[in-house]
Amino acid sequence: MEQKYRLELLGITFNQIESGVYALILQQSGTTRRIPIIIGFPEAQAIECKLQDIKTPRPLTHDIMIQALDSFGIKLESVLIKRLPNGVFAADLYLSDGTREFIVDSRSSDAVALAIRANAPIYTTEDVLREASFDPSDRKKKFEPQSSSSQEKQDSQNDVVSKFDKMSIQQLSDAMLKAAESENYEEAARIKAIIDHRQSGDETKSQEP
Repeated sequence: MEQKYRLELLGITFNQIESGVYALILQQSGTTRRIPIIIGFPEAQAIECKLQDIKTPRPLTHDIMIQALDSFGIKLESVLIKRLPNGVFAADLYLSDGTREFIVDSRSSDAVALAIRANAPIYTTEDVLREASFDPSDRKKKFEPQSSSSQEKQDSQNDVVSKFDKMSIQQLSDAMLKAAESENYEEAARIKAIIDHRQSGDETKSQEP
């Protein structure tokens, strides 16, 4: 069985200029190796509400799920963050009723939102750490974007979109990871939107008769 490594949730980072751009930051216990996972606003809100101990008028979806599991005597034992062949993050939920163990597929953001509510440990594998983690202490320098006119920015964005359109999903996933590693979450979110759009198109085609 492949060795598992414990991850700690450092928190959620966001782009102060571009709204709706969030990154979930997980760090390997005892090291400075980090895994950034780009997530949307609803998922970020669900995680932040628990981290900040914000009381909502009605239970959020993840709170309801934990309550439902408790009602049936099922416990979330742990979460395993994995990376699919196309580069997208996912997770396995390890559930137990005391006698049997169940493994349920999940989005990584939902898995983390459930784990912090159930006080369940979060793990990943060496393969994921090797392929998707970065160490901020290894950075030599940090580049700041240069100022430019609105037209130049628009032209630059158009060039970037055109470049991404020619990439495969695997290439897009690698580009998204590199953008997140350099804390360019705006570009990472833009790439994620392209991946999601392309995958939704593939699913629609597969459902056609």
